[in-house]
Parts: sequence; C-alpha cells; structure tokens
Amino acid sequence: MERNTFATSAFIASTPETVFNYLCSLENLDEWTLFSRMIEKVDDDTWLGTASGYHKNLYYHVKRIDTPLFYGIEWHCGLEKDQYFQIYPVLLFPANYIEPGTTEQGVYFHWLSFVDPKRRPPMIMEGIHTVHTSECRSLKGILERRAGHKSSVAGRYNIKTDSIYVNAPIEMGVEYLQDLRNLDQWAHLLRPQGEVDPQSGEFKDEYDQTVKVSLRMQKLSKYYLLEQDYYYPDYNFMQRCPVILIPASYAFNDPEAPGFIQHRITFWETDKAPAHGKLQMEDFGAESMNIKRFMEAKAGNLATFDLGMSYMPDHP
Repeated sequence: MERNTFATSAFIASTPETVFNYLCSLENLDEWTLFSRMIEKVDDDTWLGTASGYHKNLYYHVKRIDTPLFYGIEWHCGLEKDQYFQIYPVLLFPANYIEPGTTEQGVYFHWLSFVDPKRRPPMIMEGIHTVHTSECRSLKGILERRAGHKSSVAGRYNIKTDSIYVNAPIEMGVEYLQDLRNLDQWAHLLRPQGEVDPQSGEFKDEYDQTVKVSLRMQKLSKYYLLEQDYYYPDYNFMQRCPVILIPASYAFNDPEAPGFIQHRITFWETDKAPAHGKLQMEDFGAESMNIKRFMEAKAGNLATFDLGMSYMPDHP
C-alpha cells in the first residue's frame, strides 16, 4: 500500500444531506475531532485553529466537490492561508449507490488523507491512523445521536481500499484507464468476449461467468473519479469500484512531485463472503501493480517500479 495515503471509513445512519451540511461547517470540527478547535474565522470557508498533531495553529479551508452522484468535500490545512500542505478529500456514498434499490438508509463516509513525506513529522506518520479512526467514530456517534439513535448502527458494507503511486503523467493514466479496451492488459482475471467498446463490454471471469463491465470518468476538483462497475447478469450482482486518480503535485501540494496516486475504493458485505467478482482485496491490489508497471514503462520510468508502491521525493 502507498504509505503516504491514509483512508478512514464508516457507515453513518443519517441522511447524506445532513452529513454533508455538517461537514461543510468547519466550526463542527470543535465537536468531533481530537483537538482541532476553531479560533478565528477568516472567511466563510476558512478558519484559523488549533491542531491535534501539531503545536502550531493551522489554517483550515473547506471546498465542496461538485458531482451529481454523491456529496463530497475537501478539507485543506496549512501553516499559512492559501498555502495548504495537507489535503483531505471526503466522499459520501449513499447506500443506494453501493447497492441500487437497497432499503438501507444512511451514508458511507470515506475520508482520504495525503501527507507529504517532505513535511510530516514522525508523530503524524505514526499517529494518523489512530487519531482519524477515533475521530471517525466520534463523527458517526454524534450524527447518529442527532438522528435519534441510542447506539452505533452497523452498515451492510465495509469499505476497503487499495492505493498505489504511479510515476507517469496523470493525463496518460486517465487516457489508459478510461478505455475499457485496455482492461484485458491489466485485469488478469477477466477475458474479453467479442467486441469491447471504450466504455462497456462483456467479459468472462475465472469461472467462465459472464461479466458486463462499464466505465465512467469524471473530473472532481483537481483530480479524477473513475467508476468501474462489474455486473453479473446471471446473478443480478453488481460489484462497484470507484477509483480516484489524483496528481501527486496536488495531493502533496508540491509542484515538483511527479506522477499520480491511484486510490481504489471497494465495498464488501459484512455478513457473507462474496461468491462473484473479486473475492479478496489482493485481487484489486494485483491489478494495481499491473497498472503501475504498464504506465511507468509507457512513461519511460522503468526504475520506479522496483522502488515499491509509495511516492518518495527522490523517485527517479
């Protein structure tokens, strides 16, 4: 896994609109975070406040993500206004996005963090998982209590992720991954059946089951969202995998950082093992390694693959 990328997720038994509006208000950080406390309002979307992982105050800025599919925001943090070295995208997947037609009411909160290896102190590296996981629990509890619940509400799905650094221009990655005709090269468990279009096609999986695959690419803020849907018509089963492609220069606020981070988001039912589609996270991770290898070779960066899955400032 890419070691500069951290993901935290939770099911929240509240409406997407309620969760979105709560997160857009930076003052609410006072209520659910470990010690992000807003001190001075700079403008409608920016505050100066204390921080859980620093002895210095930080500027906090919130930006809304424009997408018709689900709500989303970005939090930005930095020591100076408009000079933000930490970016935290948050995506709010309604339950019926994961499982169309479901009766489950609630939203799946996915909080993504990028921490620049040039700037982070060891405490951030060692503590971010603990703090963000506990803060996520706090957020869930507050919003579910406001919705009338007396205890934690379990969701039908768990979110698991796979992240990898690719040392190739993001434009190259977008062009390659949004064309389904390239799937046969990097997805080793699927075989094309007949003519495959750039955005849709039929495949067979490792058990010779029919899989209809479709892709949709859209731009979010400074990065991209690629939706990958794997539908098994014989079982009326859909496995959905949204993918974020974000330039390393934006993720780490470093114009010298080449390449991009690929972050794949997957949803797994909590009460039963999958019978179709990818059966384990390693299936997604293996595909990501293939994508990294092909993209970096295409970009002429053959040495980077040997260095591992993570962005490092001294990558060749």
